[in-house]
Amino acid sequence: MSPSALLLIELGGIIFALAVLARLAGRLGISPIPLYLLGGLAFGDGGLFPLITSEDFIDTGAQLGVVLLLFMLGLEYTGDELVKALRTGTTAGFVDLVANFTPGYLVGLVIGLGPIGSLFLGGVTYISSSGVVAKLLSDLGWTGNRETPIVLSILVFEDLAMAVILPILGALALGGTLTGTVASVVAALTLVALTISVAARHGHRLSRAAFSASDEVNLLTVLGVTLLVAGLAEQVHISAAVGAFLVGIGVSGDAANRVRTLLAPLRDLFAGVFFVFFGLSIDPGTFPDVAGYAVVLAVTTGVTKAATGWWATNRAGMSQRGRRRAAAILLARGEFSIVIAGLGLTAGVGGGLGPIAAAYVLIMATTGPVLARLIRQRPIG
Repeated sequence: MSPSALLLIELGGIIFALAVLARLAGRLGISPIPLYLLGGLAFGDGGLFPLITSEDFIDTGAQLGVVLLLFMLGLEYTGDELVKALRTGTTAGFVDLVANFTPGYLVGLVIGLGPIGSLFLGGVTYISSSGVVAKLLSDLGWTGNRETPIVLSILVFEDLAMAVILPILGALALGGTLTGTVASVVAALTLVALTISVAARHGHRLSRAAFSASDEVNLLTVLGVTLLVAGLAEQVHISAAVGAFLVGIGVSGDAANRVRTLLAPLRDLFAGVFFVFFGLSIDPGTFPDVAGYAVVLAVTTGVTKAATGWWATNRAGMSQRGRRRAAAILLARGEFSIVIAGLGLTAGVGGGLGPIAAAYVLIMATTGPVLARLIRQRPIG
């Protein structure tokens, strides 16, 4: 069979498999992320159907997936919302950071990842999945609940923290000089602060000036600018993901709504490819070595994340029912945990980071939504 024909067949098979897995996830009422990871494991080395010609193409698609995921996340926030979240949710955000980052970091030290690699595992266990949480809030009809703004403020703090954590992790993992690492971190912090400030003051005007009545022009403009900024950010060691996130923050108003509609299908496609590619990089035979640690992390951070939601809503005077919903809705980990783990693998952090991150996300992305639905069915309390 010719290489071009084999490439098309492999890509077609992977995309069709993603469609089947997404349909199955919908039937089960869970996020498709754990099923996409399992699909990647099936197609990778040591899996059932190892790929022959399409892995390089999928690698490129995975990079696009990360960029689009973070850009679309940035679209969800305006500069004013970010400033407000920082003012009102900082205490809960720091409690969340300490309570959920620490277990991952300590387990990383135990399994031999070292101080730098353990920082990546701490990031994996820290951040909830904004995408899964937002979908659950909508599906369960909890969007208008009194505890929801508190939950969202914690998520906003996490997303902003990730914009700072990613360049720090990247700079540390690359093993540059102390001066270079500090310079990268300072540049990232300055860029984040500058983007939020400009978006809060001038975001609507900039968006109106940049967008036209043509969806074709808008799609090409946004995609081109996002990739350019992501590439430049990567070049100066700030992280392509952070660059894309900041571009998303800069788009607001009607322009953000139009871009969201235009890019959502592309985001879904390449995000699915990203999760498959992450699965491809992991040998399923390594899972038995880390399964126990993944379970310990899932139980520990399940308790600490639930406690964070409970404490934050209790502090705001919410009812027991609201506290219980907040505790459950924050449990799910997903896309951004894998983004952090993927960055670690790209930077050369080995020692089981990939397998334990995949096993952990498989557990949390599945049990989080299931527990939230169970709580919805038990409204008494």
